[in-house]
Amino acid sequence: MQEVLTKHLIENILSPTGIRVNGNNPYDIQVKNEDFYHRVVHDGSMGLGESFMDGWWDCDDLTDFFCRIIPSDPERRVGKNLKLLAHILKIKMLNLSTRSRAYQVGEQHYNIGNELYRHMLDKRMVYSCAYWKHADSLDDAQEAKLKLICRKLDVQKGDRILDIGCGWGSFAKYAAEKYGAEVVGITVSKEQMSLGKELCRGLPVEIRLQDYRAVNETFDHIVSVGMFEHVGLKNYRTYMKTVHKCLRDGGLFLLHTIGKNRAKKINDPWMDKYIFPNYWLPVRHEVNDSIKKLFVVKDWHAFGSFYDPTLLSWFQNFHANWDKLVLFYDNKFYRMWKYYLQSCAGAFRCGYLDVWQLVLSKKGIPVGYQVVR
Repeated sequence: MQEVLTKHLIENILSPTGIRVNGNNPYDIQVKNEDFYHRVVHDGSMGLGESFMDGWWDCDDLTDFFCRIIPSDPERRVGKNLKLLAHILKIKMLNLSTRSRAYQVGEQHYNIGNELYRHMLDKRMVYSCAYWKHADSLDDAQEAKLKLICRKLDVQKGDRILDIGCGWGSFAKYAAEKYGAEVVGITVSKEQMSLGKELCRGLPVEIRLQDYRAVNETFDHIVSVGMFEHVGLKNYRTYMKTVHKCLRDGGLFLLHTIGKNRAKKINDPWMDKYIFPNYWLPVRHEVNDSIKKLFVVKDWHAFGSFYDPTLLSWFQNFHANWDKLVLFYDNKFYRMWKYYLQSCAGAFRCGYLDVWQLVLSKKGIPVGYQVVR
């Protein structure tokens, strides 16, 4: 009886979205284990993700599935289970991104193997949303994004730039090669630091294993691309004060981050456990609150629709190179990574998530700021 009731509940939740159980459309789910229904009702989004990893259900087009299901807010229909309530309480009560915990995401996500990212990303290894405005390939779109950042900052030869969350040094290398800038990049990943130093050898680039709170120098400009998601809401003000302290008075700060277009009290428990521990995606007012009396917004550029093709390009590369990666990872990892990339693509496609590039200055710019697109 319980199985019948839980199945009926899941079917009712899916019905308004057009998704059917064992239907013929690419976005329909194919259930392979009847325990799936109870698991999802009992564990919510965690149960949905873990049961996919375990092969209990499948879907030909996960991106379209999530694009349809996310706007319907299925967690609200299922109700809050004890695990979800514990997750909410943990987020509200604790600072999950303290200095002592700052390196956790590096260990769990970025240190799992540089070969994975070599085979998944573009030739410059940029792990953030590409800029597809005039681009037809991932390589070109990522190159366009790096150029866009440099133009927004009006980078000049000899400028000293801090890159917070530098990854494998993609921006640092580009700014040094193309504009003659001197760049200090910081990361919490040993693997990123090691490969980043190798890729930037011979250039005026320094890659450090360092938390942003430990930086105490002055720079002409500061860049942070795809790192703010790891700062944690309780640390936003500390982060902005650190940037303010390290930025010269006439300099610019470019913040590139994923944001939410709809306020939600929690992050996704599955994503928190398996992909990005302790992450938090801001809504607009949280960013605005963090910069009060510190920065003036000169530009707020949203291009979240470009993350859908970026994520799907990453998955295509990941899938195409699986014959090489299978030597290091198992089938459960493949399903986990597929779920991560394609579910995120769905969240951007439906407009739940966005990408923001903010250009900030301390006191404004006397001659005015020319918006760059």
